[in-house]
Amino acid sequence: MPSLQSLPSIEPLQRQRPARFTVGKDSNGRWVVDDREGRVGGVFISEHAALHFAAEECGRDLAEIRRAPDGVVLPFGTFAGDRFH
Repeated sequence: MPSLQSLPSIEPLQRQRPARFTVGKDSNGRWVVDDREGRVGGVFISEHAALHFAAEECGRDLAEIRRAPDGVVLPFGTFAGDRFH
């Protein structure tokens, strides 16, 4: 049986910080980008456009972007145009 001293050191569990941007759909089926920091975001015509925006905002660091799971609705702020529907 090996001694504890001969075992490799165990690294502490490292928590990954959550991605800054989440891309998904709102309750109206529109593609949205939600910024964890609350600095930017928006409503987009397509998933591609939303992903492009998020990628540009984070310097194309794909670790900073995640897609909301299917069925999860992303809440997004009230827009001026929404009040007139």
